[in-house]
Amino acid sequence: MLPRNLLLLAGILTLMSCQPNADLVVHNALVYTVNKDLDKVQAFAVKDGKFIDVGNNDILDKYKAKNVVDAQGLPIFPGLIDAHSHFLQLGLSLQQAQLEGTESFEAVLERVKDYATGKDLAVIYGRGWDQNDWKVKEFPTKEELDALFPETPVVLERIDGHAMLVNQKALDLAGIDGSTAVEGGTVVLKKGKPTGVLIDRPMDLVTQALPPFTKQQKAEALIAAQELCFKHGLTTVTDAGIDRSDIELIDSLQKTNALQMRVYAMIKNTKENLEYYLSNGIYTNDFLNVRSVKVYADGALGSRGAALLKPYADAPGHRGKMITDLDSLKRLAARIAKTKFQMNTHAIGDAANEAVLNAYTNEVRFLRDPRWRIEHAQVVAPKDFENFSKKIIPSVQPLHATSDMYWAKDRLGSKRESSAYAFAELLDNAGILTLGTDFPVEAVNPFHTFYAAVARKDLEGSPEDGYQAENKISRYNTLMGMTRWAAFANFEEDIKGTIEVGKFADFVILDRDIMEVAERRIPKTRVIATLINGKIVYSNRF
Repeated sequence: MLPRNLLLLAGILTLMSCQPNADLVVHNALVYTVNKDLDKVQAFAVKDGKFIDVGNNDILDKYKAKNVVDAQGLPIFPGLIDAHSHFLQLGLSLQQAQLEGTESFEAVLERVKDYATGKDLAVIYGRGWDQNDWKVKEFPTKEELDALFPETPVVLERIDGHAMLVNQKALDLAGIDGSTAVEGGTVVLKKGKPTGVLIDRPMDLVTQALPPFTKQQKAEALIAAQELCFKHGLTTVTDAGIDRSDIELIDSLQKTNALQMRVYAMIKNTKENLEYYLSNGIYTNDFLNVRSVKVYADGALGSRGAALLKPYADAPGHRGKMITDLDSLKRLAARIAKTKFQMNTHAIGDAANEAVLNAYTNEVRFLRDPRWRIEHAQVVAPKDFENFSKKIIPSVQPLHATSDMYWAKDRLGSKRESSAYAFAELLDNAGILTLGTDFPVEAVNPFHTFYAAVARKDLEGSPEDGYQAENKISRYNTLMGMTRWAAFANFEEDIKGTIEVGKFADFVILDRDIMEVAERRIPKTRVIATLINGKIVYSNRF
């Protein structure tokens, strides 16, 4: 008979040999699961890229893990989802002249000159200017660009992506003159001649006339965008309106592991894209989900391209323009309703939101679970709020409210402004609200989004009580909008958006608890690590 201590040792070894294997165990953490009960736990285990156990610190003793992380009390959240962004465009914009934050057109010109100096560029691109930030809040004109760059086309995109300033060389290549008229947009004229400012659809004439970005340039752009997104804790991004060729590039990069970001791709509303995808059906795998169509109902408020029911307060007689009219919206909605694809429509002005709700309502009543979305839902007539639901989901960007609040009243007037950026009212009616940044229109940082939603203040803490404080969102609802609800709006609630057994092990470790810290400290939140499938894709500590 073996001595008692040897029997005890043998029992321990037997017990250890029976421990199930795990690739990773994280313990001693403050884990916000965002499950249906909003449970907070201490630990979880991961195997083969998925959570296999979620609970208390005794998980540490239950598994034989290849890697063990003592989180030392740090907060952990599900991987953050940006429900509306432009992933490829972000990457391309990182390669261009950065015009955000310029306080005058002269400052724009200086940045463009600095960017172009010493470079042999076929086209000079820049983006991010906003005339609303300038002392003279008027659209610029092209004369200075013509003098600086007479032989090189220059394309400077406005911050919202719905207007651009181009020089004469670009206008000539695009065949644009004082007689050019394009449905769904405006060629801004002065004394019958183009000023260089194009709003919405005429921009396409310039884009089509210039040499396209190469596949290599786009691949580099996607990888650069990924690095920035991982740094900010994003594990899924939406690309709101891209072509088949770009979707297939993303897919190829993901399959070689060059791209590890999960992407929800909305196809651009073109004849070619619709014919291919609506005929071939949904395309989805662990990293890419293609099952929605992005449509533009109107333009942007900042460039007065948003379609309003009554004229702009600062431009009497002008109501903006529909990019896609009501009849076209209805025909497209009827076509998409016959498929498993989701219809996601950009609507800023109250006329555009009314038209989209009209087109949607005709179709979704016959669909069990369509989850069609209105992207932005920025200015909504009071009578139309009740038409939002889990069948017609509002997808909003809190940073737009705090970016636009200094001039929104100028555009809308105080009465109409009161039903703009009304996120709490949208949530009350729909029961769900998905949140994004619309980057590169706004900063990638999701904690700026979080702060804008809960505080309704800019990064300087203004206004003191918050912009339209009645539309603040609670911290839990804001978190839901960036995780669980965002996953639901993407038809992905069964595989991501919460920390639960069976779901992808996508999570983010933060340096502070955004659910509890003082409101003013939220924007300064830093990501310690971002993990996808339980593997580190970004870390400044581990």
